[in-house]
Amino acid sequence: MAQIDENPFADPVLNHPFQDPAVTQVTDSSNRGLTEYNPFASDDFGRQIGSTVPVGPAGAPPLASQTQPAVMQPTEEPPTFPAQLPSQQMGSAITADLKRQQEELERKAAELDRREHEMQGHNYNARKNNWPPLPAKCPVGPCFYQDFAIDIPLDFQRTVRILYYMWMFHFITLFLNVLGCLAWFIVNASKGVDFGLSIVWFIVFTPCSFVCWYRPVYKACRSDSSFNFFLFFFIFFAQFVVHVLQAVGIPGWGNCGWISTIGAFSSNIAVGVILSIIAIMFTASAALSLIMLKRVHSMYRRTGASFEKAQQEFAQGVFTNRTVQNTAANAAAASLRDPM
Repeated sequence: MAQIDENPFADPVLNHPFQDPAVTQVTDSSNRGLTEYNPFASDDFGRQIGSTVPVGPAGAPPLASQTQPAVMQPTEEPPTFPAQLPSQQMGSAITADLKRQQEELERKAAELDRREHEMQGHNYNARKNNWPPLPAKCPVGPCFYQDFAIDIPLDFQRTVRILYYMWMFHFITLFLNVLGCLAWFIVNASKGVDFGLSIVWFIVFTPCSFVCWYRPVYKACRSDSSFNFFLFFFIFFAQFVVHVLQAVGIPGWGNCGWISTIGAFSSNIAVGVILSIIAIMFTASAALSLIMLKRVHSMYRRTGASFEKAQQEFAQGVFTNRTVQNTAANAAAASLRDPM
Protein backbone atom coordinates (compact mmCIF):
# COMPACT_ATOMS: atom_id res chain seq x y z
CA MET A 1 0.00 0.00 0.00
CA ALA A 2 2.89 2.24 0.62
CA GLN A 3 3.95 1.93 -2.98
CA ILE A 4 0.40 2.59 -4.14
CA ASP A 5 0.16 5.78 -2.06
CA GLU A 6 3.34 7.26 -3.59
CA ASN A 7 2.86 9.85 -6.27
CA PRO A 8 4.32 8.48 -9.44
CA PHE A 9 4.64 11.99 -10.90
CA ALA A 10 6.56 13.51 -7.96
CA ASP A 11 10.28 14.26 -8.16
CA PRO A 12 12.15 11.73 -6.07
CA VAL A 13 14.75 14.29 -5.13
CA LEU A 14 12.23 16.50 -3.40
CA ASN A 15 11.42 13.72 -0.99
CA HIS A 16 15.00 13.53 0.26
CA PRO A 17 15.41 15.73 3.30
CA PHE A 18 19.00 16.60 2.52
CA GLN A 19 18.31 17.43 -1.07
CA ASP A 20 16.32 20.49 -0.20
CA PRO A 21 17.59 23.45 -2.35
CA ALA A 22 17.77 25.70 0.68
CA VAL A 23 20.04 23.21 2.45
CA THR A 24 22.23 22.44 -0.56
CA GLN A 25 22.73 26.15 -1.35
CA VAL A 26 24.08 26.79 2.13
CA THR A 27 26.22 23.63 2.47
CA ASP A 28 27.65 23.60 -1.05
CA SER A 29 30.19 26.50 -1.01
CA SER A 30 31.61 25.55 -4.41
CA ASN A 31 28.51 26.92 -6.17
CA ARG A 32 28.66 30.36 -4.49
CA GLY A 33 30.37 33.29 -6.08
CA LEU A 34 32.59 35.76 -4.35
CA THR A 35 29.89 38.35 -4.46
CA GLU A 36 27.52 36.11 -2.46
CA TYR A 37 30.00 35.57 0.34
CA ASN A 38 28.72 36.71 3.75
CA PRO A 39 31.58 37.37 6.13
CA PHE A 40 29.18 37.49 9.07
CA ALA A 41 28.04 33.87 8.49
CA SER A 42 30.90 32.47 10.55
CA ASP A 43 30.11 31.40 14.09
CA ASP A 44 33.43 32.54 15.48
CA PHE A 45 33.07 36.07 14.05
CA GLY A 46 33.52 37.60 17.46
CA ARG A 47 36.76 35.68 18.09
CA GLN A 48 38.39 36.30 14.71
CA ILE A 49 37.93 40.03 14.25
CA GLY A 50 41.63 40.75 14.34
CA SER A 51 42.69 37.82 12.09
CA THR A 52 43.29 38.05 8.40
CA VAL A 53 41.15 36.56 5.69
CA PRO A 54 42.83 33.79 3.68
CA VAL A 55 42.38 33.93 -0.01
CA GLY A 56 41.68 30.76 -1.94
CA PRO A 57 42.63 29.87 -5.49
CA ALA A 58 41.94 32.27 -8.32
CA GLY A 59 38.23 32.56 -8.95
CA ALA A 60 37.34 30.63 -5.74
CA PRO A 61 35.86 32.33 -2.68
CA PRO A 62 37.47 31.88 0.71
CA LEU A 63 36.27 29.01 2.88
CA ALA A 64 33.46 29.73 5.25
CA SER A 65 35.45 28.42 8.19
CA GLN A 66 38.44 30.59 7.40
CA THR A 67 36.74 33.82 6.31
CA GLN A 68 37.06 36.86 8.56
CA PRO A 69 35.50 40.26 8.17
CA ALA A 70 37.67 43.03 6.70
CA VAL A 71 38.44 45.51 9.41
CA MET A 72 39.49 49.03 8.35
CA GLN A 73 42.19 50.69 10.37
CA PRO A 74 41.28 54.03 11.87
CA THR A 75 42.50 56.88 9.69
CA GLU A 76 44.61 59.74 11.00
CA GLU A 77 43.90 63.41 10.41
CA PRO A 78 45.75 64.85 7.40
CA PRO A 79 48.92 66.59 8.54
CA THR A 80 49.34 70.32 8.14
CA PHE A 81 51.82 70.89 5.38
CA PRO A 82 54.54 73.38 6.19
CA ALA A 83 54.28 74.79 2.66
CA GLN A 84 50.92 76.33 3.57
CA LEU A 85 52.48 78.70 6.10
CA PRO A 86 54.77 80.51 3.64
CA SER A 87 51.86 80.84 1.21
CA GLN A 88 49.75 82.50 3.88
CA GLN A 89 52.58 84.83 4.79
CA MET A 90 53.15 85.64 1.11
CA GLY A 91 49.47 86.41 0.65
CA SER A 92 49.52 88.72 3.66
CA ALA A 93 52.60 90.53 2.30
CA ILE A 94 50.99 90.97 -1.12
CA THR A 95 47.81 92.32 0.50
CA ALA A 96 49.79 94.76 2.60
CA ASP A 97 51.77 95.94 -0.44
CA LEU A 98 48.60 96.47 -2.48
CA LYS A 99 47.05 98.38 0.39
CA ARG A 100 50.11 100.59 0.67
CA GLN A 101 50.08 101.31 -3.08
CA GLN A 102 46.37 102.12 -2.96
CA GLU A 103 46.93 104.57 -0.11
CA GLU A 104 49.77 106.21 -2.05
CA LEU A 105 47.60 106.59 -5.15
CA GLU A 106 44.75 108.02 -3.10
CA ARG A 107 47.13 110.52 -1.51
CA LYS A 108 48.43 111.65 -4.91
CA ALA A 109 44.90 111.90 -6.31
CA ALA A 110 43.87 114.07 -3.35
CA GLU A 111 46.89 116.31 -3.89
CA LEU A 112 46.05 116.72 -7.59
CA ASP A 113 42.44 117.51 -6.76
CA ARG A 114 43.54 120.13 -4.25
CA ARG A 115 45.81 121.81 -6.78
CA GLU A 116 43.10 121.71 -9.44
CA HIS A 117 40.60 123.35 -7.08
CA GLU A 118 43.14 126.01 -6.22
CA MET A 119 43.76 126.74 -9.89
CA GLN A 120 40.03 126.86 -10.65
CA GLY A 121 39.22 128.94 -7.62
CA HIS A 122 41.80 131.61 -8.41
CA ASN A 123 41.14 133.28 -11.71
CA TYR A 124 43.52 135.62 -13.48
CA ASN A 125 42.23 138.84 -11.87
CA ALA A 126 42.36 137.37 -8.38
CA ARG A 127 45.98 136.29 -8.64
CA LYS A 128 48.61 138.37 -7.02
CA ASN A 129 50.72 140.28 -9.52
CA ASN A 130 54.35 139.20 -9.62
CA TRP A 131 55.84 141.17 -12.55
CA PRO A 132 57.99 143.20 -12.59
CA PRO A 133 59.73 141.55 -9.62
CA LEU A 134 60.12 144.59 -7.41
CA PRO A 135 61.29 144.50 -3.78
CA ALA A 136 58.67 144.57 -1.06
CA LYS A 137 59.83 147.98 0.19
CA CYS A 138 59.31 149.57 -3.21
CA PRO A 139 56.38 152.04 -3.19
CA VAL A 140 55.28 150.78 -6.61
CA GLY A 141 54.15 147.16 -6.75
CA PRO A 142 54.06 144.65 -9.62
CA CYS A 143 51.61 145.36 -12.41
CA PHE A 144 51.12 141.96 -14.08
CA TYR A 145 50.84 138.29 -13.24
CA GLN A 146 53.06 135.93 -15.20
CA ASP A 147 53.61 132.19 -14.78
CA PHE A 148 54.43 130.13 -17.87
CA ALA A 149 53.93 126.77 -16.15
CA ILE A 150 50.36 127.56 -15.07
CA ASP A 151 48.99 129.90 -17.72
CA ILE A 152 50.59 128.72 -20.95
CA PRO A 153 49.95 125.27 -22.48
CA LEU A 154 52.97 123.05 -22.80
CA ASP A 155 53.07 123.27 -26.62
CA PHE A 156 53.26 127.08 -26.53
CA GLN A 157 55.56 127.63 -23.57
CA ARG A 158 58.77 127.59 -25.59
CA THR A 159 57.50 130.20 -28.06
CA VAL A 160 56.22 132.53 -25.35
CA ARG A 161 59.46 132.23 -23.41
CA ILE A 162 61.48 133.12 -26.52
CA LEU A 163 59.31 136.20 -27.06
CA TYR A 164 59.82 137.19 -23.44
CA TYR A 165 63.61 136.86 -23.77
CA MET A 166 63.40 138.76 -27.03
CA TRP A 167 61.64 141.62 -25.26
CA MET A 168 64.41 141.64 -22.63
CA PHE A 169 67.01 141.69 -25.41
CA HIS A 170 65.20 144.65 -26.98
CA PHE A 171 65.20 146.42 -23.61
CA ILE A 172 68.97 145.92 -23.24
CA THR A 173 69.56 147.10 -26.81
CA LEU A 174 67.63 150.32 -26.23
CA PHE A 175 69.56 150.96 -23.02
CA LEU A 176 72.88 150.44 -24.81
CA ASN A 177 71.63 152.69 -27.58
CA VAL A 178 71.31 155.51 -25.04
CA LEU A 179 74.89 154.92 -23.89
CA GLY A 180 76.14 154.79 -27.49
CA CYS A 181 74.42 158.07 -28.41
CA LEU A 182 75.87 159.60 -25.25
CA ALA A 183 79.37 158.55 -26.28
CA TRP A 184 78.79 159.91 -29.76
CA PHE A 185 77.48 163.17 -28.29
CA ILE A 186 80.63 163.47 -26.17
CA VAL A 187 82.95 163.32 -29.20
CA ASN A 188 80.58 165.23 -31.46
CA ALA A 189 78.47 168.00 -29.90
CA SER A 190 76.14 168.12 -32.90
CA LYS A 191 74.68 164.74 -31.94
CA GLY A 192 72.67 166.06 -29.01
CA VAL A 193 69.40 165.40 -30.86
CA ASP A 194 70.28 161.72 -31.27
CA PHE A 195 71.08 161.45 -27.57
CA GLY A 196 67.76 163.05 -26.59
CA LEU A 197 65.72 160.87 -28.95
CA SER A 198 67.48 157.75 -27.73
CA ILE A 199 66.23 158.52 -24.22
CA VAL A 200 62.72 159.02 -25.55
CA TRP A 201 62.83 155.69 -27.46
CA PHE A 202 64.05 153.89 -24.36
CA ILE A 203 61.28 155.35 -22.17
CA VAL A 204 58.52 154.82 -24.74
CA PHE A 205 59.42 151.57 -26.51
CA THR A 206 60.35 149.56 -23.42
CA PRO A 207 56.92 149.54 -21.70
CA CYS A 208 54.93 149.82 -24.92
CA SER A 209 56.57 146.77 -26.46
CA PHE A 210 55.80 144.76 -23.34
CA VAL A 211 52.16 145.85 -23.14
CA CYS A 212 51.34 146.09 -26.83
CA TRP A 213 52.81 142.91 -28.31
CA TYR A 214 54.22 140.67 -25.59
CA ARG A 215 51.18 140.67 -23.31
CA PRO A 216 48.76 140.07 -26.22
CA VAL A 217 50.64 136.98 -27.35
CA TYR A 218 50.84 135.79 -23.73
CA LYS A 219 47.07 136.16 -23.31
CA ALA A 220 46.43 134.68 -26.76
CA CYS A 221 48.31 131.49 -25.88
CA ARG A 222 46.81 131.39 -22.42
CA SER A 223 43.15 131.60 -23.43
CA ASP A 224 43.28 130.84 -27.18
CA SER A 225 42.11 134.37 -27.98
CA SER A 226 41.81 135.24 -31.66
CA PHE A 227 41.55 138.94 -30.90
CA ASN A 228 44.86 138.95 -29.01
CA PHE A 229 46.52 137.03 -31.84
CA PHE A 230 45.46 139.68 -34.36
CA LEU A 231 46.53 142.45 -32.02
CA PHE A 232 49.95 140.83 -31.67
CA PHE A 233 50.39 140.46 -35.44
CA PHE A 234 49.50 144.09 -36.10
CA ILE A 235 51.74 145.60 -33.43
CA PHE A 236 54.61 143.16 -33.78
CA PHE A 237 54.84 143.82 -37.50
CA ALA A 238 55.13 147.53 -36.68
CA GLN A 239 57.83 146.59 -34.16
CA PHE A 240 59.68 144.71 -36.92
CA VAL A 241 59.63 147.85 -39.10
CA VAL A 242 61.01 149.89 -36.18
CA HIS A 243 63.80 147.34 -35.69
CA VAL A 244 64.75 147.65 -39.35
CA LEU A 245 64.89 151.46 -39.09
CA GLN A 246 66.95 151.22 -35.92
CA ALA A 247 69.35 148.83 -37.61
CA VAL A 248 69.71 151.21 -40.58
CA GLY A 249 70.57 154.04 -38.19
CA ILE A 250 69.42 157.19 -40.03
CA PRO A 251 71.31 160.18 -38.54
CA GLY A 252 69.18 162.46 -36.39
CA TRP A 253 66.72 159.66 -35.46
CA GLY A 254 68.41 158.68 -32.21
CA ASN A 255 69.53 155.20 -33.32
CA CYS A 256 73.05 153.78 -33.44
CA GLY A 257 72.57 151.90 -36.71
CA TRP A 258 74.94 151.14 -39.53
CA ILE A 259 74.84 154.60 -41.13
CA SER A 260 75.58 156.25 -37.78
CA THR A 261 78.33 153.71 -37.13
CA ILE A 262 80.08 154.53 -40.40
CA GLY A 263 79.93 158.25 -39.56
CA ALA A 264 81.25 157.62 -36.03
CA PHE A 265 84.33 155.78 -37.33
CA SER A 266 85.41 158.97 -39.12
CA SER A 267 85.31 160.88 -35.81
CA ASN A 268 86.45 158.34 -33.24
CA ILE A 269 87.30 154.65 -33.67
CA ALA A 270 86.31 153.68 -30.13
CA VAL A 271 82.90 155.25 -30.52
CA GLY A 272 82.56 153.58 -33.90
CA VAL A 273 83.21 150.16 -32.29
CA ILE A 274 80.58 150.82 -29.63
CA LEU A 275 78.03 151.88 -32.23
CA SER A 276 78.83 148.87 -34.40
CA ILE A 277 77.98 146.51 -31.50
CA ILE A 278 74.66 148.30 -31.02
CA ALA A 279 73.97 148.13 -34.77
CA ILE A 280 74.56 144.36 -34.68
CA MET A 281 72.07 144.05 -31.82
CA PHE A 282 69.46 146.08 -33.74
CA THR A 283 70.00 143.83 -36.77
CA ALA A 284 69.64 140.70 -34.63
CA SER A 285 66.39 142.09 -33.18
CA ALA A 286 65.00 142.65 -36.66
CA ALA A 287 65.94 139.13 -37.79
CA LEU A 288 64.49 137.55 -34.65
CA SER A 289 61.31 139.56 -35.06
CA LEU A 290 60.77 138.17 -38.55
CA ILE A 291 61.45 134.60 -37.40
CA MET A 292 59.11 134.83 -34.41
CA LEU A 293 56.42 136.48 -36.49
CA LYS A 294 56.37 133.47 -38.80
CA ARG A 295 56.51 131.06 -35.88
CA VAL A 296 53.57 132.64 -34.07
CA HIS A 297 51.60 132.71 -37.32
CA SER A 298 52.10 128.96 -37.77
CA MET A 299 51.04 128.44 -34.15
CA TYR A 300 48.00 130.63 -34.75
CA ARG A 301 46.90 128.47 -37.68
CA ARG A 302 47.09 125.33 -35.49
CA THR A 303 44.85 126.79 -32.79
CA GLY A 304 41.85 127.25 -35.08
CA ALA A 305 41.62 131.01 -34.48
CA SER A 306 39.94 133.16 -37.11
CA PHE A 307 38.99 136.75 -37.89
CA GLU A 308 35.31 136.01 -37.13
CA LYS A 309 36.22 134.81 -33.65
CA ALA A 310 38.31 137.93 -33.15
CA GLN A 311 35.31 140.09 -34.05
CA GLN A 312 33.08 138.20 -31.65
CA GLU A 313 35.60 138.50 -28.83
CA PHE A 314 36.01 142.21 -29.48
CA ALA A 315 32.26 142.82 -29.48
CA GLN A 316 31.79 140.77 -26.35
CA GLY A 317 34.63 142.59 -24.62
CA VAL A 318 33.23 145.99 -25.55
CA PHE A 319 29.70 145.24 -24.41
CA THR A 320 30.81 143.65 -21.15
CA ASN A 321 33.28 146.38 -20.29
CA ARG A 322 32.16 148.36 -17.24
CA THR A 323 33.53 151.66 -18.50
CA VAL A 324 31.79 151.31 -21.85
CA GLN A 325 28.52 150.40 -20.14
CA ASN A 326 28.71 153.41 -17.84
CA THR A 327 29.56 155.74 -20.74
CA ALA A 328 26.66 154.43 -22.83
CA ALA A 329 24.28 154.75 -19.89
CA ASN A 330 25.36 158.34 -19.22
CA ALA A 331 25.01 159.23 -22.89
CA ALA A 332 21.53 157.70 -23.03
CA ALA A 333 20.48 159.51 -19.87
CA ALA A 334 21.81 162.83 -21.21
CA SER A 335 19.97 162.36 -24.50
CA LEU A 336 16.72 161.70 -22.64
CA ARG A 337 17.11 164.81 -20.50
CA ASP A 338 18.02 167.04 -23.44
CA PRO A 339 16.58 165.54 -26.63
CA MET A 340 17.42 168.59 -28.77
